[in-house]
Amino acid sequence: MATRRITQETFDAVVRENTQEFDMEDSEALKEAIEQFESQGVDLSYIVKAVPKVCSEENTEDQTHEVLQALESLKAAVASSSASVLEDLRVFTQQCSLGFAQRYLAAQKEAYPTILACCQRAAGEKEALSVALAALSALTDGQPDLLDVEGREFLIGALTVHQTDAALSCVCFRIVRHFCLKHENNRQGLVKAGVLPLLTASITRHIKHPEVVREACVALRVMTFDDDVRVPFGLSHEHVKMIALEHNGLKVIVEAAKAHPGNTAVLGELCATLSRLAVRNEFCQDIVDLGGLTFMITLLADSLDRQELVKQVLSALKAIAGNDDVKDSIVNGGGAELIVMAMNRHMASAQVCEQGCAALCVLALRKPNNCKVIMECGGALAALQAMKTHPAEVGVQVKPSVRYELVWLQQYGKFELEDFNKRLK
Repeated sequence: MATRRITQETFDAVVRENTQEFDMEDSEALKEAIEQFESQGVDLSYIVKAVPKVCSEENTEDQTHEVLQALESLKAAVASSSASVLEDLRVFTQQCSLGFAQRYLAAQKEAYPTILACCQRAAGEKEALSVALAALSALTDGQPDLLDVEGREFLIGALTVHQTDAALSCVCFRIVRHFCLKHENNRQGLVKAGVLPLLTASITRHIKHPEVVREACVALRVMTFDDDVRVPFGLSHEHVKMIALEHNGLKVIVEAAKAHPGNTAVLGELCATLSRLAVRNEFCQDIVDLGGLTFMITLLADSLDRQELVKQVLSALKAIAGNDDVKDSIVNGGGAELIVMAMNRHMASAQVCEQGCAALCVLALRKPNNCKVIMECGGALAALQAMKTHPAEVGVQVKPSVRYELVWLQQYGKFELEDFNKRLK
């Protein structure tokens, strides 16, 4: 695994040396430099792997990468209050959208304060603000460390002022997500600043706008993550409680799901978010009482051919089955049969098999009657086939084995357990 790092200047110098000293063509020089550094174990994910472009016809020696050319043009336009600022922002956004390396290089050259200044100047003009926010979104993707106090205050202010504007809210939610992925301090700071009620209220206000619902839902879910390795103890569980108890998040999400019965992308995100919120016994029951279980069972039955959505629904069913009463409700509603059908339909998908096996295991835990239903509808055989189909997938191998051995012992005795183990081998 590559662990060493180099600067963009070092990489560009080697490419330049290949062209000038060894008389290579640009493409050959670039390829040689990439192979050279990769053979040395250098991580090139932060490097723009392209030959710098000439900045002007007057000075062909002046070369730099296109994203930096776009940034310099933008800085000049901002300094002179030129009318070309919006066009320069669009060009910069396009360059940042090419890849993480371009975004990282731009950030190293002070792109963030420049873009934030553009956003602040455009606060009163929606078109200009939309363009500036799009640039901020592109720049911050994968770079949460860029957020500072000034940026956080601006973002909360923009969300508050433009609550009724679906398009601006949508891009702001995307920026919130970028800043909060793998960054616990940003999550806590934005939650303290009041981002949670802005997110839940926006889902309700713009419930007919699928993109807003989707982006707000994803941002809510990110607030429940515990993915920052730099922080030993995060506040993910506290954020879940705030979303569910203080901001009526469970009802908001279930109602949003009912409003978009045919939108696979939105439904997948909503189910994934419910999975993150079902962390307490009462929350699982609340989801059922709000009609979430009935909706998920119906959705799974109607969407068996949609692999990604099936995976998310199975994950949500597994999560709410943490409540013993909900386990029975799922099985009584035909959930076990549908889970088995979904696994058999998507046996080639390791993710669907993992979520399906996990869901069946949770349904069987402490529930002998559920075990019997699972066995009768072919649950053990589906788990067995999943383990055979995905021998290298740890999640598939671990989840069914111990629980299903208990199931076989409880319901069918030692002979069948031995037969199961023989078939597994």
